[in-house]
Amino acid sequence: MRTAENAAELSRTLASLPAGERVAVVDPRFVGHRHSLRLGLTDPRFAAAAIPGALTVTGPERGALAAALTQDTRARQAAAAAADPARDPEAARPVAAPPAAGLADRLADRLTAAGVAVHRPELGTLVARVPEDETARAQALREVAAVDEEAVRLRSAVKSRDGFFTTHFVSPYSRYLARWCARRGLTPNQVTTASLLTALIAAACAATGTRGGFVAAGVLLLCSFVLDCTDGQLARYSLQYSTLGAWLDATFDRAKEYAYYAGLALGAARGAGDDVWALALGAMVLQTVRHIVDFSFNEAHRPALTAAASGGADPGVAAPAVSLSGRLDTIGWTVWARRMIVLPIGERWALIAVLTALTTPRVTFTVLLIASAFAGCYTTAGRLLRSRRLPATTPESAGALAALTDSGPLAGLLGRVPARAASGGPLTSTLWALAGTVLLVGVVLLPDVAGSWFAPLAALGYAFCAGQALVAPLRKPFDWLLPPLFRIGEYVTILVLAARLQAEGEVNGALPGAFGLVAACAYHHYDTVYRLRGGAGAPPRRLVLATGGHEVRALVITAAAALWATGQGFTVALAFLAGALALLVLGESIRFWISSQAPAVHDESGEPA
Repeated sequence: MRTAENAAELSRTLASLPAGERVAVVDPRFVGHRHSLRLGLTDPRFAAAAIPGALTVTGPERGALAAALTQDTRARQAAAAAADPARDPEAARPVAAPPAAGLADRLADRLTAAGVAVHRPELGTLVARVPEDETARAQALREVAAVDEEAVRLRSAVKSRDGFFTTHFVSPYSRYLARWCARRGLTPNQVTTASLLTALIAAACAATGTRGGFVAAGVLLLCSFVLDCTDGQLARYSLQYSTLGAWLDATFDRAKEYAYYAGLALGAARGAGDDVWALALGAMVLQTVRHIVDFSFNEAHRPALTAAASGGADPGVAAPAVSLSGRLDTIGWTVWARRMIVLPIGERWALIAVLTALTTPRVTFTVLLIASAFAGCYTTAGRLLRSRRLPATTPESAGALAALTDSGPLAGLLGRVPARAASGGPLTSTLWALAGTVLLVGVVLLPDVAGSWFAPLAALGYAFCAGQALVAPLRKPFDWLLPPLFRIGEYVTILVLAARLQAEGEVNGALPGAFGLVAACAYHHYDTVYRLRGGAGAPPRRLVLATGGHEVRALVITAAAALWATGQGFTVALAFLAGALALLVLGESIRFWISSQAPAVHDESGEPA
C-alpha cells in the first residue's frame, strides 16, 4: 500500500507499478465495512470496479485510468486557475484533506464516460462512505456498527435466485459449511473436487447392484450436491473466483450426473440382470437437449431479455406469456411452483437420490424421464410463445447460435447448393433444421433400417438440410431452435441405432458404447455454451473440423451401423469414436480453461442447471 499526497504523486505512483498489476485508489477518508472493500476491490471477474470512495482496475484498463487521472488533473488546474490564477492547485496537502475531494468517485465516472465497463457491486446494508466532516464521519461509524457484517457475508454467499430444494433444504446450513471451509483455507476448487469424488463414489456404490449400495449411493449423491452448493457459496463468501474454478464448476455437474447414470445402469445389470442402458442414455439425451434449449434461447434474445428484466423493454415487444409470468411472480407460491416444475439440479438430484434408495434403477430412470419430459415441454412451450414477439437477434447473437449448432464442413459444403433463398420467412431456417431432424430420426426408427444403407442416405439428407438451414444468418425469432434440433438429430440417432442393434441380438455392448459417445459429444457442446456465456467466444474452428460437426458424426455412425450390423464391429466403432472425441475436446477444453484467455466467471444467474 502506498500513500499519495496529491494527484500528481498519485499519477507517478501508478506509472511506477508493473503494467499488468491490479491497482486500487481509495480515498483516505473512507469509512465502511471491510466486506464492502472486498466486493469492490478484490473480485477478479471484473476489469474495473468501484464503490463510493474506492476504485480498482486491472492491467487492461490501467491506461484508461491514467488517462482519466490526467483529464481530472487538467480540469482541476483549469478550474483553479480560473478561480485564483496565483494559487497552485497541486500544492502538497495533508492526506487527511486530499487535494481532490471524491477523486476515486470522479475517476470511476470518467472511466464510465470513456466506455469502460465499471462494475458497481450491490452493497445492500453494507456501508461505504466518504464523509466530508467529523459529524458525517461519526454518523457513518454508527451505521457501520449497526450492521452485522458477518451475517451479510453469509447471506450474500447464497444465490439470490435458486431452486426450492436448494433454498430451503441445503443453503440454510451449507453457507456455514462454506464459512468453515474459508476459515481453514480451503478453496472452492478443492470443494468442487471433493463433490466430484463423492459423486463418483456414489456411482460406484450404485454399480454394486445391492440394496445397501443403492441406499449409500442416494445418501452420497445428496452429500455431493451439498458440496456442489458449498463451492459456489465459498467462492462468493471469500471472493475466490478463478478460470479453473469456472471450468470445474461448469463441467463437473454434468460429469457427476452422467457417471451416476452409468453406475445405476451397471448396478441394474449386475443386481437384477435388468438392462436399463437405453433409459440411462435417454435421460442423458433429454437432459442435455433441455439445457441446450435454455442456453440457445437466452443467447439468441439476450438483449431483449435483459431489457425486459430491467423494465426497459418496448411494451409492444412484451408477449402475453411474459405478462402472465410477471403477474404470477406477484403470487409467492407460484414462484416456487414454477421453479420446481422445471426440475433444476437440486430437485432432480433429490428425486434421483430418493428413488435410488427406495426403488429400482428402472423405476428411477422412468420417473426421471417423465419428469424431465414434462419440464422440457413446459419450458420450451413458454419460450416458443415468447419468441413470437421478440425482436430479431443481433449479429453477435447470430454468431453465437451458429457456433452452438456445431455444424461441420459437410454442412458448409452442402449449404452452397442453391436450394433456398438467402432471405426467407421467419421459420425458413427452423423448418430446414426440423425437416432434416425428422428425416434422419424417422428413417432410423423404421423397422429393419438400423443396419441398412438407408440410414446413411438419410444422414446425407440431414446434412443437406443442416447446410441449407445455415445459409442465412440466424437472426430470426425462432432460429434459436436450430441447436436443440441438431442435438436431437445426432443424439437420438445414436441412441436408436445402438438400442435397435443390441435388442435384435446382433450386437453386444452397443448401448454402453453409445452412452460414452453421447457423453463426449455433450461435453463438447456444454464447453461451447460456457465459453459463450463467459464472453470468450466459440471454440476454435479447427476443433469443429477435427470432430466433424454433428452432421459428419451422424453420417459416420449410420455408416458404421450399416457396415457392422453384426458382430462387435459397431460396438468397437462407438468406443473408438467416443475415445477419440473425448481426447480432442478434453485436450482443447483444458488448454483453454487454464489459459489467460479464459473468463473468470461463476454462474450467478440462478438459472436452473
